[in-house]
Amino acid sequence: MLRVAQHLNCVEEGAPRKPAQPLPRSDQADRDGVSPGPEHPFEIRLLKIMMFKEDYQLLVRGLSELDFTGSSIPCKLILTGDTAFPVMVSSSGDVLVAASRYGKGRLVVVSHEHYLNNPNLMGFLQNAVSWLKLSEEAVIGLQSGLDLLSKTLQDSGCKVKSFSYHTQGLGVVCTDGYDDSKAKELMSFLYEGGGLLVGAQAWYWAYSHANQNVFVDFPGNKIVSVSGIYFHNSYGDRGIYSVSKDIPHSPVYTDYNFSSELVDLLKGVSVLDISGSSSPSELLVHGPLGFPIGLTDDNCCFLAATIYGRGRVVVVSHESLLAYPALKTVMLNAISWLDYGKKGKIGVNKTLGDFNKLLRKEGLDSNVSNLVSGLSVYCCNSYDASEAEGIKRFVAEGGSLLIAGQAWNWSYKNPDKNVFSHYPGNKILNTFGISIKDKIISQGAYKSKNPEDAANIYNFPRAFCQLAKALKNEEELKPPLSSWVKSIGEDATSLMKLPPCPVINSLQQECVCLVKQCTIPKIGEDCPVKNHSKDSLILGFVQDTCSFSQVDNIDDSCVQDKTSVTIEIDATNPGENAWRSTGLYLPPKKTAALVFPAIIAGKCFKVQIGCQSDNLSSAELLYRPPVVVIDTYVPEKKVLISCAWGGLVYIIVPAKSDLGIIPVTVYGAEMAPTYVKGMTCISSWVKNIRALPAPWAELVTENIILTVPSAAIRSLDDPEELLSLWDKIMEAVADLAAIPKKFQRPERIVADVQISAGWMHAGYPVMCYFASTKDLVNLQKMTKDGLWGPIHELGHNQQKGAWEFPPHTTEATCNLWSVYVHETVMNIPRYVAHEALRPEARNDAVELNLEKGAKLEDWSVWTALETYLQLQEGFGWDPFKRLFADYQTMSNIPDDNPGKMNLWAMKFSQAVNRNLVHFFKDWGWPINDDTVTKLSGLPDWEQNPMTVYVDRLRK
Repeated sequence: MLRVAQHLNCVEEGAPRKPAQPLPRSDQADRDGVSPGPEHPFEIRLLKIMMFKEDYQLLVRGLSELDFTGSSIPCKLILTGDTAFPVMVSSSGDVLVAASRYGKGRLVVVSHEHYLNNPNLMGFLQNAVSWLKLSEEAVIGLQSGLDLLSKTLQDSGCKVKSFSYHTQGLGVVCTDGYDDSKAKELMSFLYEGGGLLVGAQAWYWAYSHANQNVFVDFPGNKIVSVSGIYFHNSYGDRGIYSVSKDIPHSPVYTDYNFSSELVDLLKGVSVLDISGSSSPSELLVHGPLGFPIGLTDDNCCFLAATIYGRGRVVVVSHESLLAYPALKTVMLNAISWLDYGKKGKIGVNKTLGDFNKLLRKEGLDSNVSNLVSGLSVYCCNSYDASEAEGIKRFVAEGGSLLIAGQAWNWSYKNPDKNVFSHYPGNKILNTFGISIKDKIISQGAYKSKNPEDAANIYNFPRAFCQLAKALKNEEELKPPLSSWVKSIGEDATSLMKLPPCPVINSLQQECVCLVKQCTIPKIGEDCPVKNHSKDSLILGFVQDTCSFSQVDNIDDSCVQDKTSVTIEIDATNPGENAWRSTGLYLPPKKTAALVFPAIIAGKCFKVQIGCQSDNLSSAELLYRPPVVVIDTYVPEKKVLISCAWGGLVYIIVPAKSDLGIIPVTVYGAEMAPTYVKGMTCISSWVKNIRALPAPWAELVTENIILTVPSAAIRSLDDPEELLSLWDKIMEAVADLAAIPKKFQRPERIVADVQISAGWMHAGYPVMCYFASTKDLVNLQKMTKDGLWGPIHELGHNQQKGAWEFPPHTTEATCNLWSVYVHETVMNIPRYVAHEALRPEARNDAVELNLEKGAKLEDWSVWTALETYLQLQEGFGWDPFKRLFADYQTMSNIPDDNPGKMNLWAMKFSQAVNRNLVHFFKDWGWPINDDTVTKLSGLPDWEQNPMTVYVDRLRK
């Protein structure tokens, strides 16, 4: 950290800057032995989307438009899963051509069988067949009637052959989608590496099969749905449409009516009771054919289902819920719906033994089993992805899955992982359009939803589209949409963390486009925004979509052209995760690139933009957006990062790191006012540094860093003298806490326009309001008036559970540091430092406490502090220091308040060689007989200050 500031100040003084090295490309990183990491918000998205872009470019090569005019009326195509992507989308948003992969094979679907023989589309069909075949020698099998396509392919040098039912010897099959007797063979052919070109429309079939589900029962969907493409029962547009440069966005489909499914799943169920000892995770339903079954009162989903391919899926957000007696009916309904009348075998993974017993007790054909052939339904937990690929194929080809588990515990144990990308269950479920969040939801008994009211049941894609329409039309949000704002905002944040694929990317891009079309609300001290309102939702979207709105326009050259600086970071950290200041600021919506040594990659280092880390989501009024900080792990040498609101740039060094000083080259950021005690030249500070335009400044000394608005330091002439006082303050904090004078990581105090709790609050960093800035950087005011609040919070950071008795002492013992620092460093007596410590106020507190019976429930804040102050005034500070030191090495400390209070009473008595039993009993402490016995040999404390009060009360 000190080396950082020194280097930056040299730059300010005109010293030669280290030459910037070319920004390494991803392929270069691979050659250097650093594979792209899974957490990179820009790189992974770019790499995955590029793969689909290459496929798309091959399909539309040499084409500028596609002609869908004529008498044939297409249907719409619906896309889901993680491999399907649109090839042609009409001007009104209908997908007319789509492509996908399944297993080793590839698939192209057109929305009317006549298009397979349409002369206007022969150029595209040639491209499609070329993309579908995996070798030049592949034989193309064509269904009868495709004469023009056959001739066109033969003229281009392809080997063609008539196809009826058998795929043996073929590389590509071209057929319509009206005969599902071919489905099983074609699915296997596709999975093993074959190519399928299929054309059909489902609107006429749906008209003549009104009582059937087009997604499940239409013959063509029994073929193509394995790859995430479905024929829909509505008309598609006709016209001549331009071929877009990049993959067109797939419209977000929200018309699936899941009322009939809910009828089956909620039969005989009026309440879904998830109260008990288990804590379920929340589910994110994001696929077009997914729907919630169970929702809490605030629309958090804990039970959901979907159709995928030819199969069905039900997700339960904790495995214990499967065998809950209160949920027995809905679980049996789920098994029935998943089996959909086949009365087939049910395989239950061995980890769900209680659920298997329940099923067998109900007479169902279930057995403990892994995923094996012949099953109708497979039940498993979400903690193991070893069967992921087999499960996906099983469901796509007609099997059904019941999967259960929570993700919050996994996320807690894997803080450096994206739960949506790496949690085992999500490696299975993302494809199906349901994901398990790391958020715990409230337990309780929730009324089941009315299937007839399915359109008004919260479902994220549908709710988001309704919101987008209302915002674009500048309409007021009406029920039920207005009641969904909070849920939409939280789900949109999760959506942006999903692994990239064309379908998800389309929904993510809808969020990006929405932000671009909306006016960003003004927000500040003079114009607060009501939380969970339309304006607060837009502000949340701005933060969530910032990276996505730029990623498609980012490449190495656009970053390399920006100003760069190489800084040095202390990558040794014996304590908890520590922020290392860089002295740099990233402006709003700009992108920075940081290049690290290869040794850092994958070691849980982070880049963070911003330090105002309080999440204000629970506030009623917002004076800034709820979240203004963004961070990302460093999985490879290069990191790209952007923040909607801008902020100071930090490197977060993980706990127990021991890598010494490392260089980091930063592109695209600018200098911020930064002063490091003992290293920054004061003349440079006065002439240049303090006037730098970045809005945030940092004052740095060994044990504390102050982050304040730059306006607060523009007239600060001598930070050295100010920070010298802070050095003494921190030395005193360490002295009383009996810890080394050099902190394992410097404390931080950060000013903000709004914080999440109180006037200030403790933590890393300590947070305070702008109004407190004058107390932090004004030396004259500090020495005159003291610094009670900030030191109170620093005292909180020194409190230890071993000698704390919450809630009684939570706001009391931290003030020991306030008293100690004011008296030993600032020469301000305690009765001056805080009015509550004036003698008359202290006297009144003791008398009132005794008059009320010295009850423990009344012993808190100033009353509790008085106990400790009487001990300090009787015996000095040394006993406190000795006890704080002893507690750091003690073991077998009780975990209950009475036990801990008796231990403290005994330890303090022994430290001062006085029997303090009567003193602590006078204060209402629950001193037990064992403590009385152990201390009976010590002399009584004759100067016990409570004796006077107790005697006075007795009189």
